[in-house]
Amino acid sequence: MLGGFEPGDAGEVTDIIRRAPLAWVVSAGLRSSPLPLLAETGPDGSVIALLGHCGRRNPLVAAFAADPRGLVVFMGPQGYVGASLVSKQDWAPSWNYTALRFSVAVTLVPDETLSAVAKLMHAMEGAGGRAMIDRLGPRRDALLGRIVAFRATVVATDHDLKLGQDESTEVFDEIVARHPDRELAAWMARVGRPIRS
Repeated sequence: MLGGFEPGDAGEVTDIIRRAPLAWVVSAGLRSSPLPLLAETGPDGSVIALLGHCGRRNPLVAAFAADPRGLVVFMGPQGYVGASLVSKQDWAPSWNYTALRFSVAVTLVPDETLSAVAKLMHAMEGAGGRAMIDRLGPRRDALLGRIVAFRATVVATDHDLKLGQDESTEVFDEIVARHPDRELAAWMARVGRPIRS
């Protein structure tokens, strides 16, 4: 953990991934690409794998074929917390953020490419996602031939939700009430849970 706090439950982690699915995927050799990923969860709701796809020409394909170790980093709601939001005169500005880090073992799963794309489209566009793929007609197979699905099985996690937990209740309440980024304020209200009064 870098300087914040661990999520309180698995639902917080999956909500961040659902709201901000574009993650940095990094190989052991430090090749990297931003790619949209979907969480696959276990019976307890915890993330056990991340499903995605990328272009076959992406250097990550060769990198993961040679060495499956990788890192996936999601950056969820984040933002500057200015001193003007707080009435306490000696309060210093801060930056609140949600960061999810997964150490993973990546397996290329070419047989799941169509399914991975359909699942992503469903997540982004609703029930009509698969129909949108089918309406591509003959072009669909050509496009699918240029990409490959992969599954990043979670080996370890290191999440960091720095959302005002170390603030006094009074300061925390002022930030939540006044912060212009209402999504960040909502995450503070949901997760922040000040640890001192």
